[in-house]
Amino acid sequence: MNKMKTLLGSAIGSLILTSSLSSQAATQTMIVAGGCFWCVESDFEKIDGVIDVVSGYTGGHQENPTYKQVSSGKTGHYEAVEITFDDEKVSLETLANYYWKTIDPTDDKGQFCDKGTPYLTAMFYQNDEQKAVFEASLKNVEQTKPFDATIVTPILAASTFYLAEDYHQSYYTKNPIRYNYYRSSCGRDSRIEELWGEVVTKKH
Repeated sequence: MNKMKTLLGSAIGSLILTSSLSSQAATQTMIVAGGCFWCVESDFEKIDGVIDVVSGYTGGHQENPTYKQVSSGKTGHYEAVEITFDDEKVSLETLANYYWKTIDPTDDKGQFCDKGTPYLTAMFYQNDEQKAVFEASLKNVEQTKPFDATIVTPILAASTFYLAEDYHQSYYTKNPIRYNYYRSSCGRDSRIEELWGEVVTKKH
């Protein structure tokens, strides 16, 4: 009886471990910069299969930067988001292709009404697989884009991602009136529609 219990316990333990590993394998993170991180966070949290999106700073030289430091343009950091998603529900390729349609990839000075280093666009790969997916997505969009301007968004190796202050997280849900006014007055959606012919985020 004790031997049977031991064997049964081992079998259950293996099943739990396998299930846990499978669950972990289905979760990935993707880091992108697309101008104001409030807007990028809002755009990606609409996608089915995305588990969480957090705002932060990456790509610069300052450790543990504050918003004030980053917005000064002296840290080299981008405003960015880290997207956690279930890759059994939505693929990295799908998210990469969606990303292009949410930004102005032709602007080498910033995004919409926001200019300067913190508001530049970029995709940050965390491994060779992500690099290959991002590069393929870029190549595809260069061949199919409905405009003539050159795409200037770089694909860069990821570095430390620093979480932004609490008041920046989910800003669009905490302060919907201010957020919607900012997004509208900044001209984000109007420029995206001008470039891509549609505002893809409105489909979700």
